[in-house]
Amino acid sequence: MALSLCTILCAISVASAQKVPAKDLLDQYKNHDPALEQSLRQTFTADALTKGAAAAGERGEFIWAVESASQPQLQVGVTSHGVPYASAPQLQVGNVATTMPPVPAVRVGGLWVYQGSLPTGTAYRYQWIANGKVFGGANDVAVYGPNSYAQPGVPTGKVSDKLVIESHVYPGMTANVWYWTPAQYDGSTPLPVQIWGDGQFYVEHPADYHVFEALDNLIAQKKIPPMVNVFIQPGMAGEKAMRSIEYDTVDDAYARYLLEEVLPEIEKHVKIRHDGYSRAMVGESSGGICSFNAAFMKPDQFSRVLSWIGSFAALQRSPAEPVGGFVYPLRVRQEPKRNIRVWTQDGAEDQENPRAGSWPLANIELANSLKMRLYDYHFSFGPGTHNQAQGKAELPESLIWLWRDYDFSKTSQDFVQSPDEKDKPLWRVAAMNRN
Repeated sequence: MALSLCTILCAISVASAQKVPAKDLLDQYKNHDPALEQSLRQTFTADALTKGAAAAGERGEFIWAVESASQPQLQVGVTSHGVPYASAPQLQVGNVATTMPPVPAVRVGGLWVYQGSLPTGTAYRYQWIANGKVFGGANDVAVYGPNSYAQPGVPTGKVSDKLVIESHVYPGMTANVWYWTPAQYDGSTPLPVQIWGDGQFYVEHPADYHVFEALDNLIAQKKIPPMVNVFIQPGMAGEKAMRSIEYDTVDDAYARYLLEEVLPEIEKHVKIRHDGYSRAMVGESSGGICSFNAAFMKPDQFSRVLSWIGSFAALQRSPAEPVGGFVYPLRVRQEPKRNIRVWTQDGAEDQENPRAGSWPLANIELANSLKMRLYDYHFSFGPGTHNQAQGKAELPESLIWLWRDYDFSKTSQDFVQSPDEKDKPLWRVAAMNRN
């Protein structure tokens, strides 16, 4: 049958339609706007609606939508693999458990919709239940708090143009580097430094990470000191990608690369402090172990670590460390304590590699090692996959924790485990994805 011109034009219109912002979807729901169903279908793919993977939110307010033959219930904060809520009665919000029972959706045209709020500053998993059966859902839903959004009257920092650095520590490698200076920088006072692995993500896609907003807000609130943030893209040696070699190798090469090549180049443009007390490392995945590695190898040069979904796994082996990063939980237990402060994060659904190891189990073991050796550490464990959602949502909290008590008049501090952490038990594992 031939399609009418109207049908063709309508199809083109729908295909080219723009997604509706989350705020507008929420307003349409609250105002009982008859256009809500159309907006939801415009925003989410048919596949996402069928599979129950359609959710949008802002500042803790969320809306979910799904296609179902019968009325479904939404279940947020479930553990994994469709575990009934009776077997997993609590939702982990950071490290605080709160109860969130299943809630029924309401009919909106041909869709079922639920609108509600979630505690901010972490990430969630959700699923749907209909006729007693679990279906659909998604993981790694980041819920950002107020400090992850631009605030009125808060001055904004500035990202530099791209710098290209040639390396001798890694012969033949070049890498792109950017630096961010806070609005409060006076041009003469040396500032603390925070170094980000995989820096191109944050610079080229800032709306996906909310890093600059968090820095602006926390500095303005004096919850973290004014600091220079350095964003480093993994290098290339000709056609060879160097990321895993730089990040996953357990040696001091990357720390030397920063000290001998990257930071001296940054210092040509902005004044920075040289004491390890004033330097932090941030990274995700292989960048997470890289951050820890630099501080563990050179604690006098890098004393603060933020690791998201860290790859403490055997990804790069060397004669010096035949099992690669998988050895770190053991090394922390056996070697002299380093004077460093460490925030690590991982999710129960992080990846398993048949040769390199288990990401969630290694991060749990590392947390216990840090705890037993009385490190000043924090471990944030959620339901997520190998994804930055939880780390991104927690960023303001983790930066405040990492830089707490910072004093410009000091060049060192004895990092000690808090009495509150000493009183807590070791981390333990419970099988929640099997009968």
